[in-house]
Amino acid sequence: MTAHTPIPQDFNVVPTETEVVIVGGGIIGACTALQLAQRGIPVTLFEKGSIGEEQSSRNWGWVRKMGRDIREMPLMIHAMKLWDELPGIIGADVGFRRQGITYFCDEEKDMGKYEAWMKAMEPFGLDTHFVQRQRVNELAPGNTRNFAGGLHTPSDGYAEPHLAARAIAEGARRLGARIVEGCAVRGFETESGRVTEVVTEKGRIKCRTVVLAGGIWSSLFARNQNVKVPQLKMLSQTMRTRPIENGPLGCGSGKGFGYRKRNDGGYNVGMRSAHAVDIVPDSFRFFKDYLPAMKNEIKAMKFRVGQRTWQETMMLGGWKLDQRTPFETYRIMRPVPGHKILDQATINIKKLFPQFKDMVVNERMSAWIDVTPDAIPTISQVDAIPGFYISTGYSGHGFGIAPAAGQLMAELITGDTPHVDPTPFRHSRFIDGSKIVHWPIGF
Repeated sequence: MTAHTPIPQDFNVVPTETEVVIVGGGIIGACTALQLAQRGIPVTLFEKGSIGEEQSSRNWGWVRKMGRDIREMPLMIHAMKLWDELPGIIGADVGFRRQGITYFCDEEKDMGKYEAWMKAMEPFGLDTHFVQRQRVNELAPGNTRNFAGGLHTPSDGYAEPHLAARAIAEGARRLGARIVEGCAVRGFETESGRVTEVVTEKGRIKCRTVVLAGGIWSSLFARNQNVKVPQLKMLSQTMRTRPIENGPLGCGSGKGFGYRKRNDGGYNVGMRSAHAVDIVPDSFRFFKDYLPAMKNEIKAMKFRVGQRTWQETMMLGGWKLDQRTPFETYRIMRPVPGHKILDQATINIKKLFPQFKDMVVNERMSAWIDVTPDAIPTISQVDAIPGFYISTGYSGHGFGIAPAAGQLMAELITGDTPHVDPTPFRHSRFIDGSKIVHWPIGF
């Protein structure tokens, strides 16, 4: 893993006051800032490095309803609508296209694992449907596996991660939000238990509300404020190829492969359900919380002891607000990809699609995914600290749901009627004895 320090932008510009401070400039923080700015709420977003430079710009780019946990589905359906509207709001193309997503099945019996999900989704009226061999061969022209069938959602699609977070943040800036890059938030102060002030590495800013949207850093930040946020990390990796002719459109995945055709004609290629998991102190701290997840995901997890293990063991676990923090030491995390996984993905995709036999890989990308015990996010006020909100733990599917997650957080902050029931995403479910029901990430 490597840590890069960017050239700071607006590094010394720390306003003296605002209404809402957002901690974290990934796509979740950017979408929250946009929604608040649209409502005329004074908001300042702080990013310790550069906007969208961790998981938000280094993911697959899928925007999907298919395979979602039923608790996320209302939020995701609304997110699809917002993706359609985004270019008109921010004045920029984020690459959103509805080209369809397919889950491929090698044998007829493999499709049975989707039947319960299809039944549960009936109230939502999705266009997801089973497809047989002939249609699969049309969706994946030239494939050599002769798939038995699959599950297909024509209205699902993708956007371009390298464009989206920054374009959304710039849109929020034009609507009045302040975006401060290269400036870490160390924590916040309270009076009578309520948030009153945020402390950054370059100064203090008075506010009434803090939104923690720090991705993989959220648990560490919250712990320093004596708030439990159970969250672990998995490594996601993908390859970015040069343009390939006559390949499949849209997005797809199956045993041993996953792909997305980009708007430039190239592909993102990898293995959708294969993740390196470093054993770190939080692995023991949250062990009991993650037992349900272990039962569902054990085959997709590649446990290891490595550089990240040592790094987190030695990392400062608590600090005073006048001290330098880990957020200032590690501005942008760009972990080394799991090359064994990507090597196997290369073999698999070339065998599956002859069109890929001469593919040229421009980049191998990797990022840490913030994962909760039940694999759905926390979008919630922290009951014990009025004015403190959390939006984190999107478990590998935050990119697609981000526009609606930003709207839900804005509604919670302003007291507007939420467009979806926020109960499943409440922070208290991890501390009040609620049963944790895990949804398989690699569905």
